[in-house]
Amino acid sequence: MDILVLCDDRWHPGEVVEKGMAFLKGEGFGLDFVKDAKDILTPERIRRYPLLVNAKGNAISCGNDAPWFEDGVTEVGPKELQSYVREGGGFLSIHAGNSFTAKTCRDYTEFVGNSFVTHPPRCDVKVTVTGKHPVTEGVADFCIRDEHYQLDQLAGDILPLLTTRSENGGEQMGGYVRTMGKGRICVLTPGHILSVWENPQFRKLVKNAICWCAGGRE
Repeated sequence: MDILVLCDDRWHPGEVVEKGMAFLKGEGFGLDFVKDAKDILTPERIRRYPLLVNAKGNAISCGNDAPWFEDGVTEVGPKELQSYVREGGGFLSIHAGNSFTAKTCRDYTEFVGNSFVTHPPRCDVKVTVTGKHPVTEGVADFCIRDEHYQLDQLAGDILPLLTTRSENGGEQMGGYVRTMGKGRICVLTPGHILSVWENPQFRKLVKNAICWCAGGRE
């Protein structure tokens, strides 16, 4: 399976995601990394892939803070992403993909199903599996050191799968799935630093989420 991976913004270097997902190459997955999503993506291009992974916030790249989405300029924005999923595409939003706010990018937050609020300084986070689902199959609870995301305005149709807890961040939504038309969306909030991506349980989550999200085209 070939996967299109969107990554790289000011606070989330693409190198972390590239190294973090490298383990998938040995398991039959092809990874096509795109950093400048504003000037590379087109609706025709994304339809070549059964799955998009977004680990990128609302900035063109790590060296350019200008917004990724710009009306009249960006070929693939939230509306095009939504059409892609409704037609059967899969969308996996990891960490920075959930750093958009309803105030600055409402169309995207409504598409993915959440709006970013804040996170405490990097800290110890306990990830607990709370929902039985193909995404969590074989995954045990685990502990990481990470940015502990707090999300708001969760969509009413989500199926919660994970909770995250830290001393300063309390208990938060850590992962969920939802369907849209023929397609599937999964959200995972951990993933700021490479050691999280190297955690065996997180790797299981990512691989399971990829397989489930891409299943909308079966």
